Amino acid sequence: MKFEKLLEPGRIGVFVLKNRILKMGSTLGFFPWQEGHIQEEVILSYENLAKGGAALVTVGAAPFGVPPGRGYLMNDDKFLPDMTRLAEAIRKHDCIAFVQLFHIGPMLPPFLRSERLYPVAASSLSKEELPLPNFIPPKGLDRDEIKRIIEDFVTLAHRAKRAGFQGVEINAACNHLLNSFLSRAWNKRNDEFGPDTIENRSRIIVEIIQGIRELNGKEFGIVVLINGAEIGLKDGITPQESLKIAQVLEKAGADAINVRAEFYTPFRDPNKRDSTHFPDVALYPEPPFPVSDLMEDRFWGKGGWVPLAANIKQGVSIPVIVGGRLDPEFGEKVLRKGAADFIYFNRALMADPELPRKLMEGHPEDIRPCTGCLTCFDNNERGNPPLCQVNPTLGKESLLPISKAKKKKKVLIIGGGPAGMEAARVAALKGHEVILYEKAPRLGGSMLLASIVKGLKRENHLGLISYYETQLKKLGIKLMLGKKATRAIVEAHSPDALIIASGGIHHIPSIPGIHNKNVLTSRDLHERLWKFLRFLSPEILLWGTKIWMPIGKRVAIIGGQIQGCQLAEFLVKRGRKVIIVDEGDEIGKGLPEILIKPRLIDWLEGKGVQIIKRAKLLEIKENGLSIQTEKEGKRFLEVDNVLTALPLMPNEDMLKEFNGCAPEIHAIGDCKTPGLIVDAIHEGFKVGRNL
Repeated sequence: MKFEKLLEPGRIGVFVLKNRILKMGSTLGFFPWQEGHIQEEVILSYENLAKGGAALVTVGAAPFGVPPGRGYLMNDDKFLPDMTRLAEAIRKHDCIAFVQLFHIGPMLPPFLRSERLYPVAASSLSKEELPLPNFIPPKGLDRDEIKRIIEDFVTLAHRAKRAGFQGVEINAACNHLLNSFLSRAWNKRNDEFGPDTIENRSRIIVEIIQGIRELNGKEFGIVVLINGAEIGLKDGITPQESLKIAQVLEKAGADAINVRAEFYTPFRDPNKRDSTHFPDVALYPEPPFPVSDLMEDRFWGKGGWVPLAANIKQGVSIPVIVGGRLDPEFGEKVLRKGAADFIYFNRALMADPELPRKLMEGHPEDIRPCTGCLTCFDNNERGNPPLCQVNPTLGKESLLPISKAKKKKKVLIIGGGPAGMEAARVAALKGHEVILYEKAPRLGGSMLLASIVKGLKRENHLGLISYYETQLKKLGIKLMLGKKATRAIVEAHSPDALIIASGGIHHIPSIPGIHNKNVLTSRDLHERLWKFLRFLSPEILLWGTKIWMPIGKRVAIIGGQIQGCQLAEFLVKRGRKVIIVDEGDEIGKGLPEILIKPRLIDWLEGKGVQIIKRAKLLEIKENGLSIQTEKEGKRFLEVDNVLTALPLMPNEDMLKEFNGCAPEIHAIGDCKTPGLIVDAIHEGFKVGRNL
C-alpha cells in the first residue's frame, strides 16, 4: 500500500504540517521528575519522536491536581528554561511542538490515591451517584474555583508559548475535570455551567479557549480532545451531543478537534465497574453489549473511534483527529474515505518513533509494530517510568544510537524467541557476525505459541515476529532453523560470544496420575502445536481449533497465572467448561493489572469458570482431579481432561551443557529467568548492545 494521504501536508490553524501523522498528548510515562523539572531523558524522548518524522508532537501531560514529582510543572517561570529546551528539541526537526493541558479532576489513578489526594469535578457526587464506583466521591467546584481553573489554563498556555511551544491540546475527554462538565452523568449543577444546554456544559472550555486566544493570539494552536461518546454510561455523552459540543468549540476558536471515546465496561460486581479510552480493551475479552451502532467493532478495536470522528467531521469545518490502535494501513484508509483529517499514532510511535520516516522512505516492513499489550499504560498508571514491550529504548534514548563495536565478533545465539531475536538484531547492528540456531522450523519461540492461545486480534505477536524475520534477514544474520545446537556444533563455530536464549523448561507438577492419557501438560501442548505449525499457518491453525480439538468438554487447568487464565479464555471461547486450580492465592499474575486482568477474570467468572485458589493437588484420575482446600477439604473435580499451564522454570541443564564453549557466554530470557515478553526483549537488547 502507498501512503499518499498519510504523507501529504495538512493544516491545523496557521500551521502547515508536513504530513498527517501526529503524536498527541498521552504521556510516555512518569519519569523520575525532581520538583517538577523536566529532565534530560524527557527531552531526549520527545526529540526522538520529532526526529522520527511526526508532523506534530504533543508533550503529555502537564496535569493540574497532582503533587510535585508526579509530572512536570509549568506553574512558575523557574520552569521556563527546561520547557524551552524541550520545545526547541522538538521544533529543530521540522516538527510542530504542542503541550497537553488538563486537570485530572475525578480520575485519580491508583498511585495518586495512595497520596491522599481528593478529587474535584463539576459536581459533588455521592458514591451511589458516581459513574465509576471505584472512584473517590469528588467535591464540586464553586464559581470562584472554576474561574481560577480557567485562569490557570490560560496562564499555563501563555507560559508554554513563552517557552516556544506553538500550541496546546486541551484534554476535555476521559474522566477528567473538563469532561465532567460536558457529561450529564457527571454534571448535576444548576447554574450557567450546568447540564441544561450544550452551551452551558461547554462554557468552561469555551472560556479557556477564549482566554488563550486573547493572550496568545491567532498564531497559537488550540486542539481540544473530547469524548465522541461515553459508551455504556447512562446520561453519558452521545454522538449527537459530541457533534454539538465540537461545533460550540469551533465557534469559540478551536483549531481542531481530537476525538476518542470513553467506554464504560459493566462488571458482574457493580462496585468494580470500569472505563477505558482504548477501543481494543473495550472489546476484550468480548464486547459486553452490542456496540456496532456507536463504534467500529469488526477489527477488535482497531479503528474503534473512527465512526465517532466521522460523525463530528461532517458537522465542523476545522480538522478532525482520530486514533485508537491504528496502524499505517488502517490510518491511510481512514484518511482516504474522509472520516478524519489527521491520525494520531500514540502507542505505535512509542513502539517505533521512526514510523513516519520509514513510511516516507518506502520501508513500512521496517516498522517495529505495537503489539497492543498495554505494558505502557499499565506501567504508567502505577506511576513508573516509561516502558514499552517492544522498544527497550523508550525513556532511555541516551542508549541511542546503537554504535558499531570497536572489535567485530562472531556471535552465536541459541534460540529464536523474543530474547534471542532481539539480541541477534542488536548484535548485527553493532557490526558483529551473527549466527542463530533455532530447533523449531521458524522463529518466534514461545511467543509464536502464545499467539495461538491468546488469539491473533488482542495482541499482535505475529506482526512482531514478522518484523524480526525481516530485520534478521536484512542484517545478514545466518539463520539455522530446524536445527538443534549441540556443544559440538557450537565448538565447531568457535564463537567469540555465545548467547543462550533457548527458553525455559516446562514445570510439570509431581502428582500421581500426571502421565495419564487424559492429561495434557504445557510441554505436550507446545509439542503438538509445533507439529501442526510445520505445515499450517497460525491463522489456519487457530481457525481449525474452533472446529476440532482433542480436548474434552470439561477441562481442569492447573495454574492460575497469566498462562492459565489465557488458556482458560481460549478454551471457553471454544465451548469448553473450565475449572482453574492454583496452589497460590493470586489469580492472573503477569496480566496487565489495571485494565486487562480485572476484565479477563470477571469475564471468566461470568462464563461459569470456577476458580479455586490455595488448592493442594492430590491425584489425577481417569475421570478427574482430586484436590484439597482449607475450606472444603478434599474435593473431586470431574473433568474429561487435565491441562497444566504453569510458569516456566530456568533451564539450568542447558547452561551447564554449554559452559566453557566460548570466551564470553550470556544466558538471557526464560532460559535464565522466566518472565514476560517485555523482559525477554529488553534483556536481549541489553546483552546485544553490550557485546
